[in-house]
Amino acid sequence: MPRYTGVRTFARCPHVSDLTDVDAAVVGIPFDTATSYRPGARFGPEAIRASSIILRPYHPDLSVDVLGSQRVVDYGGVSITPGNAVRSAEQIADALGDVVRAGVFPVVLGGDHSIVLGELRAQAARHGPMSLVLLDAHADVWDDYYGERYFHGTPFRRAVEEGLVDPRRSILAGMRGTVYSEEDVLQAKTIGFEVIGCDDLRAMPPREFARRVRERVGEGPTFLSFDVDLLDPSCAPGTGTPE
Repeated sequence: MPRYTGVRTFARCPHVSDLTDVDAAVVGIPFDTATSYRPGARFGPEAIRASSIILRPYHPDLSVDVLGSQRVVDYGGVSITPGNAVRSAEQIADALGDVVRAGVFPVVLGGDHSIVLGELRAQAARHGPMSLVLLDAHADVWDDYYGERYFHGTPFRRAVEEGLVDPRRSILAGMRGTVYSEEDVLQAKTIGFEVIGCDDLRAMPPREFARRVRERVGEGPTFLSFDVDLLDPSCAPGTGTPE
């Protein structure tokens, strides 16, 4: 069957609601009303799935049959509440809690970055405080923005406050762009995160970055979060906060 036909699931993986014997599940979270600049990330899961139909299972550089070595499925999307970041975080935690408790590895497609708080709640409920590896143009550790404490720029401060993330075992990388004051630059370090700025990250060989990450996070459970605004806007022009 041609790859452009059929139901659009991630990489043409089967769409299931039963997680029996599943290793990893792709989950969409189409929420973007906690963004401060440009909406549209609600269509991210749909767009990623549509683009992924060309993905094939075998990775020649790593000599790994990615989709053949384990059972990967598309679990559909989380039901969220547009305009309500607090309630949506609860809905995300509940929905992903089912995935995590089943022993399935969730691969989440967003969505603005506020959704990560619900993800971390689900993971920490099973694994305890997580190490965090964040690749992002922003540290997302503001206390509030426009008076809102649950926002796309605040999730990792909330996560530390709730005991979901241990900043002493976490590393944030890729930060760049203008900010309001020096305090914005220092906040993540003050909380306890290790921070690697964009220029330093670009100059760092990948193996050195991997070494820094392993040294920082240790052997405990680790959460990886990638924000598309890490990329140059010429490569990802649809991001909500281009830098």
